[in-house]
Amino acid sequence: MTKTFKAPDPANLQEIAADLVARALKAGADSAEASVAESRETELSVRDGKLEDIGRSESLDAGLRVFVGKRQAGVAFSDLSEHGRDFTIGRAVTMAKAAPEDPYSALADPARLCKAPPEIAQFEDGEWTPEELEETALAIEAAARAVDGVTKTDASFASSGQGAAAYATSTGFNAGWRKSVFGYGASVIAGEDGAMERDYAATSARRRADLRDRVEIGREAGERAARRVGPKKLQSGVMPVVFDRRVSTTFIGSLAGAASGPAVARGVSFLRDKLGEQVFAPGVTVIDDPHRPWGHASAPFDGEGTVNQRSAIIEDGRLTTWFLNSAAARQLDMAPTGHARRSMGGSPGAGPTNFHMEAGTTSRDDLIGGITEGVLIMEMFGPSLNSNTGDWSVGVSGYRISNGQIDHPVSEITVAGNLIDIYARLIPGSDLEFRGSVNAPSVFVDAMSIGGL
Repeated sequence: MTKTFKAPDPANLQEIAADLVARALKAGADSAEASVAESRETELSVRDGKLEDIGRSESLDAGLRVFVGKRQAGVAFSDLSEHGRDFTIGRAVTMAKAAPEDPYSALADPARLCKAPPEIAQFEDGEWTPEELEETALAIEAAARAVDGVTKTDASFASSGQGAAAYATSTGFNAGWRKSVFGYGASVIAGEDGAMERDYAATSARRRADLRDRVEIGREAGERAARRVGPKKLQSGVMPVVFDRRVSTTFIGSLAGAASGPAVARGVSFLRDKLGEQVFAPGVTVIDDPHRPWGHASAPFDGEGTVNQRSAIIEDGRLTTWFLNSAAARQLDMAPTGHARRSMGGSPGAGPTNFHMEAGTTSRDDLIGGITEGVLIMEMFGPSLNSNTGDWSVGVSGYRISNGQIDHPVSEITVAGNLIDIYARLIPGSDLEFRGSVNAPSVFVDAMSIGGL
């Protein structure tokens, strides 16, 4: 039976955060902010029907950023004793006094603070016992090893955990939240001798009801590995490509980086001149939704305590906004967008929460069915992106597509192109599923450079 432990308490963390801010002001800071986070997780793995490893991790960490005029300094620490707090805070204030001035550094405008954080479902009480974790991992491994061609287990694993955090500022903000996480999966090997191939499948969720069936996960891991045995190389050329939804998230991940306000302010984004312009094809929409119930990255407010909300970053193909924290907004002479990302002890960054590309109307099978000669990409490794130009390349493996059908597995090939050009021609499929904080359907690009033989 699932065991209930005393979960991390956000109220307790809020008290610590408020105390850190008060001590910083007493030590000579003009203003300050503090973050406190607590987490507990148990993870277990099995191999060949036997327990291989089990671990329990627990942490309680704090971060503090202090301001002296236009100078700032940040520290991260875990010694929350009386001496540890005073020593670390004193050091932070001393560092701030010696730091160079930053005209854009300051806490968020108090008028933008979230005064009534929404209640978002993110926490389900209870953790799996070690016995339950082992039973789950063994069931997944058994399902994977039952697939014809699977010969070894790399690892079959299961985990559960709980976490809480709080954020407080000297401008009067103090709030916290609590989250749970459950997950399991397997990585297995198919084939023998020099023909061995590895693949995996996994699922994670904030609540157990959203996890995929463990037998389904094991079977998927085994089938993926077995299908990859005996890959061939392709001839180099230009051909259409379908990116499976497991890897298509790379495109909106790169979009998030390029639409980051701090990156735009530094002039190191290939989208720096594209605000308000058509970036994707008409009909493509990309959403950031911080308030999705049970979302992997849901948050009732952003990393500076300001109001956040659902927004279309790409609407009908057009880039509508940057991800702006307060500092980047000041530098760009724009309004913050509620996209600050907390950094423990450092200046906040800017980026999305639950980020996804909306589904199109064409199934993945139909995207593949329209290709005479092309590639279905299932895995990427070693990506390279020029953040200034958008030039992009990545090593991949997957399957050759011939006459609208998946043919044989392929590996040791690369795909390359420019993301501005790729975005303009990208067609999303209809198979969107929410499995993490960044999600996208399979996508089709009509012509990409393939490097093979």
